[in-house]
Amino acid sequence: MNTVEIDKISSVTRNLKLNHTERLTDKLSTRQGTVLAAQVLHDKSVYNEMELPTGRMSKLKKDDIIAVALGERMALKGFVGHLPKTLKKNDVINLLNIGGVAGICTSANVKEVGEPMRIRVLGGIERNGELLNIDQATLFKPAKKLTSKIPLILITAGSMDSGKTTVAAEIIKTLSRIGMRLAAAKLTGVGAMRDLYKMEDYGVYETVSFVDAGITSTANVDHDTVVKVGKGALNYLSRKKPDAIVVELGDGIIGKYGVLPILQDPEFQKNVRLHIACARDPAGAIKMTEDCAKMGIPVDIISGPITDNEVGKSIISDNLNVVTYNAFNPSNEWLDLVIARWAV
Repeated sequence: MNTVEIDKISSVTRNLKLNHTERLTDKLSTRQGTVLAAQVLHDKSVYNEMELPTGRMSKLKKDDIIAVALGERMALKGFVGHLPKTLKKNDVINLLNIGGVAGICTSANVKEVGEPMRIRVLGGIERNGELLNIDQATLFKPAKKLTSKIPLILITAGSMDSGKTTVAAEIIKTLSRIGMRLAAAKLTGVGAMRDLYKMEDYGVYETVSFVDAGITSTANVDHDTVVKVGKGALNYLSRKKPDAIVVELGDGIIGKYGVLPILQDPEFQKNVRLHIACARDPAGAIKMTEDCAKMGIPVDIISGPITDNEVGKSIISDNLNVVTYNAFNPSNEWLDLVIARWAV
């Protein structure tokens, strides 16, 4: 049996607790979550780091041996990639995100992230004669029913890179300081720990994501599965009875990651007590607010780049009956909503 010395282990495989020396198998699978050892084939000057299980970012260099997991990505700004149709030793695939999700890249915003990093498959990582998949080490299972009654602070956006995690961190910091005990979940997106670790840094005591249910990415995953994984995450976090669960939905409301099915679920809607929506422009903010109201999950607060100066804020106040909040210049008006709805 061949072994491999792994230089860098990706965060998306963290629950498997991989060692730097692991066994390899040539019997591979193209199923999402399949864990592979691969060799980096070239150096890059941008988007050239991978997140380790500790959350530390490590620069990748040519010939590094890395542990990754198969998945898909449908980023508006970044890489678009799919699972390979076939896979064998020495095939060349691509690293699709910082968390170590790998697949076949079909499109990229080259000006921002460069060409996708090419990696050569050395083999699958196996234990006890079985090819590893991240779904073999999970914290919770998908659930048909949302049994949790814990109120939710929901953070959505019109698109990726609209300030969701930045807003989440500031909201968490303030609420933690006034005595609220918070948990947090990221229910859609592509696997990485960065956003969850940032929320923990600002006061959340426990976090989970879809990765903890054995899914590397919610891109192109069937809607029923995405909703069940979300309910499983919230049920899991409710066991320690937090005052609220902060929920970040990665990507935008209109996208390929399953955000809409979660927002449209009646059980999920019933638990949402505060909805913060991030937008980059006036049209996006207005359209998102209108659509969410029609779905039965109205927006309470608008944040993101639209609130960076007086112009954006005035457009929002002229057109929408919502509070504005800017994470870089925070005010406390939004706290009135929290005090009223939680009786803090």
